[in-house]
Amino acid sequence: MSKPVIEFTNFSFHYQAQSSPTLREMNLTIYEGEKILIIGPSGSGKSTIGHCLNGLVPFFYAGEISGSLKIFGKETKEESIFNLSSLVGTVLQDPDAQFIGLTAAEDIAFKLENQFVPQEELLDAVNRVAELVDLKEHLDSSPQDLSGGQKQRVAIAGSIIDDVRILLFDEPLANLDPATGKTAMELIDRIHKDAGKTTIIIEHRLEDVLHREVDRIVVIDEGRIVADLTPDELVSSNLLIDTGIREPLYLTALRYAGCTITPELKPKSIDTLNIEVSKMNLHSWYDNVTYTEEKQKNDVLLELKNVHFGYLKAQEIIKDISFKVNKGELISLIGKNGAGKSTLAKLICGFCLPTRGEILFKGENLKDQSIKERADHFGFVLQNPNQMISQTLVFDEVALGLKFRGVSPKEIEDQVFHALKICGLYELRKWPISALSFGQKKRVTIASVLVLGPKLILLDEPTAGQDYKHYNDIMEFLWNINQQGITIIMITHDMHLMLEYTNRAIVLSDGQKVVEDEPANILTDEEVIRLANLKETSLYQLAYKADFSDQRDFVKRFIHFDRRMRQR
Repeated sequence: MSKPVIEFTNFSFHYQAQSSPTLREMNLTIYEGEKILIIGPSGSGKSTIGHCLNGLVPFFYAGEISGSLKIFGKETKEESIFNLSSLVGTVLQDPDAQFIGLTAAEDIAFKLENQFVPQEELLDAVNRVAELVDLKEHLDSSPQDLSGGQKQRVAIAGSIIDDVRILLFDEPLANLDPATGKTAMELIDRIHKDAGKTTIIIEHRLEDVLHREVDRIVVIDEGRIVADLTPDELVSSNLLIDTGIREPLYLTALRYAGCTITPELKPKSIDTLNIEVSKMNLHSWYDNVTYTEEKQKNDVLLELKNVHFGYLKAQEIIKDISFKVNKGELISLIGKNGAGKSTLAKLICGFCLPTRGEILFKGENLKDQSIKERADHFGFVLQNPNQMISQTLVFDEVALGLKFRGVSPKEIEDQVFHALKICGLYELRKWPISALSFGQKKRVTIASVLVLGPKLILLDEPTAGQDYKHYNDIMEFLWNINQQGITIIMITHDMHLMLEYTNRAIVLSDGQKVVEDEPANILTDEEVIRLANLKETSLYQLAYKADFSDQRDFVKRFIHFDRRMRQR
């Protein structure tokens, strides 16, 4: 039997700045060569477990430890952060936060340089790990010039170069497009098997992680381990629903159809699922689900005509893009990392100007309008709310734009209170922003844009890094303000979001528009999926395995049925 490499025994941790412990009486053993997934809602303590393993707790984040945590038999609190880093290699959610070198090769070599490894030996090691992560062609590239998936490979190579025995991944999929995320899980799996590393993954996106085998899934809630099960056992239980974790979409479809899900069906993945016993239920459910196509809105609010743009004259990023956005729509803008989605939002808001083409608002060309003037029409909400917030209190942050516009104090109060009520923040109007959760901060930034009265709001990855509960809170909130007449464009990698909430999606690839269509049509089109680095939805695969002749219609019926269920 494999020997234990990580042992939590009655382990608790209490951050110095917190009023109560974050981890409570944890007992967990991880064995050599295992691949473990740790999941749980936001604030459950799963990231703190990672901090304990790599030494950030207690050597960077101060607090009180009780109980024992041993790695390879050594009590971690008696070691140093340097010693622990030689055992545990960490790959962060944001690879940019790990970069130090000017090239990928320099960054990968950093650990060994600090250990005064001879240059010839160092170069051999860099080439060895670069080959392992398929990065040899990019060793001379600047990390900032690499794609999201390539950046992650640099971070992985830098973590394993000194032959650490444990690999820790903290939300490795958070900033990756669907296809790159799939490739990332395949890479992690290959390194786990080929290099024999004990591998620990902390992640929200359960369905994407289970694209490859994991030995066990540990569920954390309120600082305690509530489950330690095999993937088949976990997805067959109600624990995902009870702890607010999103289950794979194909399982939701099976539950809607009244199917009984047991470990014997091997339901951990759509690829392993035994569908035979569920076919009759699925076909019966499908026959009883009806829906009517929503009428397309045709009151054009925003139009792009043959728009081109490049930061450098010789290198176009946006190439001949044309589309219309109608008043009251909620649409998604999707595509692989680097496709031009965020650049397109900057062009609409006036942060950059097209080199050719036109951007029209209600038929009027915006070329002569300043950023300030465009802000009367458009609001732009960044992915990270901390990059937008500059005030201490909630009220002051939401009021800031109105103050700059010279609005009277009485009008400011009335308009801010109205925006806060729409955003569900009125009771928190006097709170310090530092006391808010990430999701609440996100709402504050939306309120600060909403109060200025824009006709259209652009949101960059509104649900990135959110657990299922906070995802639902944010999306239901956006759905409600959309129903009040605000047009919304969402830049997203989340295919679930696109399917569940938007009726139209615009797909970009390499700066060009590939297609605009219904989400169900996009995620069942193999050519579009390939061009835009998307991923076929598991609903489509479920319909195929269950012998539906029209898999696309099955996906559409699920979407409409699911919306009705959530609205209840």
